[in-house]
Amino acid sequence: MVDTIYIEEKIKHFDRTKKILSRFKNSRYIFIKKYSEIFNVKNQNFRIQKYNPSLILAFKHDNFVLKAPEGFGIGTSKNFYFSHMYNCIYDCRYCFLQGMYSSSNYVLFVNYENFVEKINEIIKINKDKDLTFFSGYDCDSLAMEKITGFANYILPKIEKENKSLFEFRTKSNQLEPFLKIKPRENIILAYSLLPDELSNILDVKTPSIIKRIEAMKKISKLGWKIGLRFDPLIFHKGWKKNYYKLIQHIFSEVDNKNVHSISFGSLRFPNQMFKRIKKLYPEEKLFSYNFDIRNNYVSFSKDIEEEMIDYCQSIIKKNNDKIPIFSCKPY
Repeated sequence: MVDTIYIEEKIKHFDRTKKILSRFKNSRYIFIKKYSEIFNVKNQNFRIQKYNPSLILAFKHDNFVLKAPEGFGIGTSKNFYFSHMYNCIYDCRYCFLQGMYSSSNYVLFVNYENFVEKINEIIKINKDKDLTFFSGYDCDSLAMEKITGFANYILPKIEKENKSLFEFRTKSNQLEPFLKIKPRENIILAYSLLPDELSNILDVKTPSIIKRIEAMKKISKLGWKIGLRFDPLIFHKGWKKNYYKLIQHIFSEVDNKNVHSISFGSLRFPNQMFKRIKKLYPEEKLFSYNFDIRNNYVSFSKDIEEEMIDYCQSIIKKNNDKIPIFSCKPY
């Protein structure tokens, strides 16, 4: 899976580092002082590197938990996110990470304890407020769980925080860490979803939509809360038929009473980020659409965006009008 692993000298004797490395018997190890020596090098090509990315094991010194971007949330007064990794094993064509980072190498921060410490500190400071913490912004929360064990570590530590919500967003069908403990009302497994017709083309290397729905079905039957994340919504020929089929399929399989929330967000990129991504994939049809620019964001026109959200919401409400629905947009 990974030919080369870079390891910061500071963490080479950590038990967690040794455990992770034990899964890579045939990989080459290279010791470094700081992950930035490899990850932040200029003039890297994200697209070429994506064919054979390396793994970088590092120690994170700060910014363990950050405020979520404007418009990102599911109803609480304050929203935060944390990322134990940078980059993702999947290669979704619309992923913003390819415009954010010049490197497609995976960076895994092994000092998990510091993430929990910072989460607890924020909860203590905001003891009278309702909070949501999102895992899976700069990476997929669960895609590399068999290697990282991050969710397995953090779940028992956060399950007691009943007032705060914790969302693990993913495109994987990895459930193992959630099968070890009893479901908690404040922990949400949120799944990013596209119609099959798009996912088969754009969600490169991910489990199929059918497999994701099977995972949702299984975990919701056990009593876990799930989130349905139609983000991004992507306009395409036959979009009404395809989104209708997707939503109906989900509601026919998943235990509705355990759907915590649903959110929509149209395809969107900061303008400069979009330019970088389009340069990486000049032949990609998705990026050749005549997008609008609003508040320095590249997106579908406001009319198309509103039509898609309104249409999908109407289908959901016909199935179940009790589930909270949110729109995620920065403008």
